[in-house]
Amino acid sequence: MTDSAQPVSPPASITLQIISIVFYTFIAFISIGLPIAVLPGYVHDQLGFSAVAAGVVIGAQYLATLLSRPSAGRMADALGTKRTIVYGLIGIGISGALTFASVFLHSVPQWSLGVLIAGRVVLGLAQGAIGVGTSSWGISRVGAEHMAKVISWNGIASYGAIAIGAPLGVLMVAFAGFWSLGIALMALSALGLWMIRSTPASPVVRGERMPFWSAFGRVAPHGMSLMLASIGYGTLTTFITLYYVERGWEGAAWCLTAFGISFIAARLVFINSINHLGGSTVAMACIATEVVGLCLLWLAPSPVFTLAGAALAGLGLSLVYPALGVLAIHKVPGTSRGAGLSAFAVFFDLALAIAGPVMGAVAAGFGYGSIFALAAGLSLVALGLTVWLSRQDQ
Repeated sequence: MTDSAQPVSPPASITLQIISIVFYTFIAFISIGLPIAVLPGYVHDQLGFSAVAAGVVIGAQYLATLLSRPSAGRMADALGTKRTIVYGLIGIGISGALTFASVFLHSVPQWSLGVLIAGRVVLGLAQGAIGVGTSSWGISRVGAEHMAKVISWNGIASYGAIAIGAPLGVLMVAFAGFWSLGIALMALSALGLWMIRSTPASPVVRGERMPFWSAFGRVAPHGMSLMLASIGYGTLTTFITLYYVERGWEGAAWCLTAFGISFIAARLVFINSINHLGGSTVAMACIATEVVGLCLLWLAPSPVFTLAGAALAGLGLSLVYPALGVLAIHKVPGTSRGAGLSAFAVFFDLALAIAGPVMGAVAAGFGYGSIFALAAGLSLVALGLTVWLSRQDQ
């Protein structure tokens, strides 16, 4: 079956079909969001490790996702998207079990940290499988002409889950303890596996498969722009808690909520702008907005300004992925869509994997404010690259 064989559905039906699939993305990212605001402080304050170690714990998940992309893409293309998602949901459950177990090793910090990192690695592998699986499944279900909508709703599910999960994780740890996060991940895994059991799978598209690295080469130019623009998000999610501690402020998790709400609102309001204005135009406008938000975070004299900066960064980053993604994925054939999606996602994963250890090292030497200045500068480079690519495509 090819995309052209898909029946035409009314817009409301298309949206409902997409939402029913990206629900599993929501499960994956709420599993990421629950610990994201408390992990750096837990590693730094409770286990007694440095800011660099805290960055490594966060970055391990993103690095695992990055390294899993080739196999996730092949799995989605060859075995089917539903089976790929099932494997990812199982991984979330294993990650929860390891997170739960790490609490009982608290008296031996090195062991506790090791088990915690192992759980983060498994969670990263799960994210890779579910991310590619849901995107490919959604596009197969509603047709390639709705690719931007599928990618956009996937992002809404992702960042909406982060926005909900971050403050919820803080509350859970405050009232029940860090162990409750492991239980929550296992429960989310069970919920996802129960929900997906009766959902019909899409047929595997038959035809010649493009090797992952061939697909990677085709999407790389736009992927580099995505990577540079996304480092700001990795910086915000990893270090906003310690940035607030350095300034003596409270309420760091609300920055992630402000980012997520702004991100979701922009995707809901401007979801059709890519088809109307073109991917390059939308990407350039969004990256410029993100730069302003990151500069506000860098120069913020009070928490009000950090919330405004996080909201602007969310507004800016909202459509960068789908805008550049539509341009990139059209460069690979439909039979290798999973490979193309996974190859493009590598650049986002790489940004998040880099942000943890690199920005942690910068913060150790120059303070946490400096990392947002660096992230803004990298986004400016992304803007210049996007402008150049748009001129090359004319």
